[in-house]
Amino acid sequence: MTRPLEPVSQGTRIVLGISFFVLFVAAWAFATLGGYVSRTFLADPISMVHDGWLLLTRFGFLADIGVTVWRVVGGFILAAAVAVPLGVMMGAYKPFEAFLEPFISFARYLPASAFVPLLILWAGIGEMQKLLVIFIGSVFQIVLMVAVAVGNTRRDLVEAAYTLGSTDRGVVRRVLIPANAPEIAEILRLVLGWAWTYVIVAELIGSSSGIGHMIIDSQALLATGQMIFGIIVIGIIGLISDFLFKALNRTLFPWRLA
Repeated sequence: MTRPLEPVSQGTRIVLGISFFVLFVAAWAFATLGGYVSRTFLADPISMVHDGWLLLTRFGFLADIGVTVWRVVGGFILAAAVAVPLGVMMGAYKPFEAFLEPFISFARYLPASAFVPLLILWAGIGEMQKLLVIFIGSVFQIVLMVAVAVGNTRRDLVEAAYTLGSTDRGVVRRVLIPANAPEIAEILRLVLGWAWTYVIVAELIGSSSGIGHMIIDSQALLATGQMIFGIIVIGIIGLISDFLFKALNRTLFPWRLA
């Protein structure tokens, strides 16, 4: 055993990470192929891969994946475009924070799924309703997290800027935003993962396309292999987007690694 907080090498980290997936699939195969769990309730890995291949090659599942990705990206970009400026303003100006923080703290505890019936009434069952579910689920989280990050900016940086003759607006543009840009990018990466949970909620009701729609259709047919394949696809896409976000953050903010 290693000591607490002792780092491991990159190679060891990769091996250990892959090992868990291997053990998980092995346990899944043992339970299903060994007859311990009925395949009606849980498809085995081989059937899941076969069903997934049929979805991709015969039932146009790639189009469903594309629609879901578009919904996540669209709703998330809308949320980030609204939330990041609001969060910066709340972190920088305390009266503004005092005005908005109580409502945003209240709103962030409201589950996005609870708004689905209302959003269907307001926006119909088209794309706007899906985008709004993701927007509502993401925007309040981003605002508060960005506000906290900006509010914790080192005071010596701010005082140094004023000493050098900076204006209030200059402090925000040249100190607060650059100093917290890596943290804001990390916040966006984390909330993007949450957005993937909201899009499936949006697609479960009143949707004719997307991964969530496929999962609901498969449930009616007791096609657990297709359902599991859809869930795994979501996880893979989310993992890829997470790695890409991390790589982008390392490229844009290399000093954060120091």
